[in-house]
Amino acid sequence: MMDYEALLSAGAREMRPSGIRKFFDLAADMPDCISLGVGEPDFKTPWSIRDTAIRTLEQGRTRYTANAGLKELREEICRYLKRRFALTYSEDNVVVTVGGSEAIDLAIRALVEPGDEVIIPEPCFVCYEPITSLTGGVPVHVATRAEDQFRLTAEELKKAISPRTKLLIMPYPNNPTGSIMTREDLEKIADVLRGTNIMVLSDEIYSELTYGAERHVSIASLPDMAERTIVVNGFSKTYAMTGWRLGYAVGPRPVIKVMTKIHQSCIMSAPTTSQYAAITALQSCDDEVAAMRAEYNARRRYVVKKLNDMGLTCFNPEGAFYVFPYIGRSGLSSEAFCTGLLSEQHVAIVPGSAFGGCGEGYARISYAYSVDHLTKAMERIRRFLESHGWLD
Repeated sequence: MMDYEALLSAGAREMRPSGIRKFFDLAADMPDCISLGVGEPDFKTPWSIRDTAIRTLEQGRTRYTANAGLKELREEICRYLKRRFALTYSEDNVVVTVGGSEAIDLAIRALVEPGDEVIIPEPCFVCYEPITSLTGGVPVHVATRAEDQFRLTAEELKKAISPRTKLLIMPYPNNPTGSIMTREDLEKIADVLRGTNIMVLSDEIYSELTYGAERHVSIASLPDMAERTIVVNGFSKTYAMTGWRLGYAVGPRPVIKVMTKIHQSCIMSAPTTSQYAAITALQSCDDEVAAMRAEYNARRRYVVKKLNDMGLTCFNPEGAFYVFPYIGRSGLSSEAFCTGLLSEQHVAIVPGSAFGGCGEGYARISYAYSVDHLTKAMERIRRFLESHGWLD
């Protein structure tokens, strides 16, 4: 009889399963369930992108690419980053990955050794902590607060830094809160980091989805920060290409070189068809991106107003496509609130606690869904609150 408990690594056994996927799977078993749980655009991938993919398949362009990705794509990524975010890179500063998630994994594994500390502002996406722990690194959680608009402050960062600090995660625009960091905010963070040997992993997968007066600012664009920053981005959210599984990382050549070696051993290369399609996305889809952003903005305003009208006070998100309402008036934990909503009204949202301890008392709602879908969901949430006497 095999002893699998002894065979499996302790780090892998102790990984916390995704709180997002838990509610997604429960919703899948309810035919009439309205799910607002997954951050996946409801738009089709723009036709020009799909057309490019079809043509490359017809032409038989299906061989492996270079490990780091098609040279043409890496060059186009550099032009895009320069054009949109004032970032200057060359193609050997780029590795193309299987989604942004692989880029995050590569960056952490390339940098973090056992005992190294990784500062993780929370609430945040669920993958940073388990990847850090699997490398033997030590996650250092920094709670952000609604009164600070869920932004990382220089003061909190200073408190978290120790002689063992190797890496700071910057998850902005933020999933799950929709928070952003302004240039002024980032300058204060940069002032803390300059002169240290701490790297930054800046997860900018939602960089094209911001709704304020100012465009997204990358911390790598600030003086002296490119040399210490790995920027992670991709195509899933901006271009509605989730299933195409394509992302990338850009950063200092010595770091990207090591990340590419890991990628070479584990993956070989990102999907060829997706890479050709991504070139078209970067070259010719600005108008489609603008149209999707405008639609998300309209949905954002609708959902925030509806939730605030119900008494579920909601920080006004300025990026990504999530809202993060406070559900404390119910007296329930985030898990209990979301479980009750799912069982009684068949609406799936994600407990805030899935995104870190300071997410307790909140829930994440994605508005990457049609207005009809959102309208029905808001009606059911209202009925749930009313049935328990929690409606404002």
